[in-house]
Amino acid sequence: MENQRIICCIVCFLLTFTGCFKDPEKLVDDPSGNFDALKEIIDTRYCYLDYKNIDWDEICDTYRFDAQSATTVYELFDVFASMLNELQDGHVNLYSPFNTSQYDKWYTDYPANFSSSILFSDTYLGKDYLYASGMYYKILPSNVGYIYYSSFSNAVSNTTMSYIFDYFKNCSGIIIDVRNNGGGSLSYSELLASYFFKKEMTTGYMTHKVGSGHSDFSELAPIITKPHVSLYWDKKVVVLTNRMSYSATNDFVNRMKSCDMATIIGDKTGGGGGMPLSSELPNGWSVRFSACPMFDVDKQHTEWGIDPDLKVDMVDGSNFDHIIETAIRWLTTG
Repeated sequence: MENQRIICCIVCFLLTFTGCFKDPEKLVDDPSGNFDALKEIIDTRYCYLDYKNIDWDEICDTYRFDAQSATTVYELFDVFASMLNELQDGHVNLYSPFNTSQYDKWYTDYPANFSSSILFSDTYLGKDYLYASGMYYKILPSNVGYIYYSSFSNAVSNTTMSYIFDYFKNCSGIIIDVRNNGGGSLSYSELLASYFFKKEMTTGYMTHKVGSGHSDFSELAPIITKPHVSLYWDKKVVVLTNRMSYSATNDFVNRMKSCDMATIIGDKTGGGGGMPLSSELPNGWSVRFSACPMFDVDKQHTEWGIDPDLKVDMVDGSNFDHIIETAIRWLTTG
């Protein structure tokens, strides 16, 4: 696929471009050496410093003394994790043999807008659902097809989707619920979106670093969504989102925003618009960071999330999922 070729070219370029930076392995494996390595990796390779108005030098000055004063690897890890959390990025992680850091305020500071107990109650999926390729699916009493897809790490299968579309063929429309889907493979997000497009469309853009400066980026390269060669759903589709719709899910939602038959309902996605890469500190710890920013069709960053077409929240204390109920009404009367 064209998008896969673009991504492969970007990754190959980045792997070559890393030779322009100081190799962290040449720095001393002590608190100061590891601190300097982490500082330089983010300073030269992280893609959102200018976009987020982050003063990385100031952050490093704030944490340098604590890092140099660390007496155990656990203390050093905590200092580095706190530094990285200043980037406010769920794609930024520090990996060690004893712990993994993560930034989670991109969803914990917002309403959940999802309840698995309600979803798997008899009102919706119950116990008589079908399951394949990571998808729970069922025809709801309103004659609406419903799919809950929890992770883009589960392979999207052409064969499975063919059966699902045939199973839903007499439905008035389908709901694809990607709430609490934290992402996975961009190839699967591209493939799932392809079933709903009649024609090839530019649905976004991507760029990559071409220098060590914070704003040294290539020209925007289009992200193309092509129709699938054999499968097409020709009725209305609603995509359900919440703040935990992240990374590859963010990409899927961005593509579906350009689909004529699709409507996005729920909460703003969590974002995660930067394709991540990893580097290693002298002590062997791995640092993952956003390297290639992605944009919507209007060339706006998707890092902070994508707004739904129709904003709907769950109602506390209710036994109904008001986001699903709104989607049903949209498909049957909208």
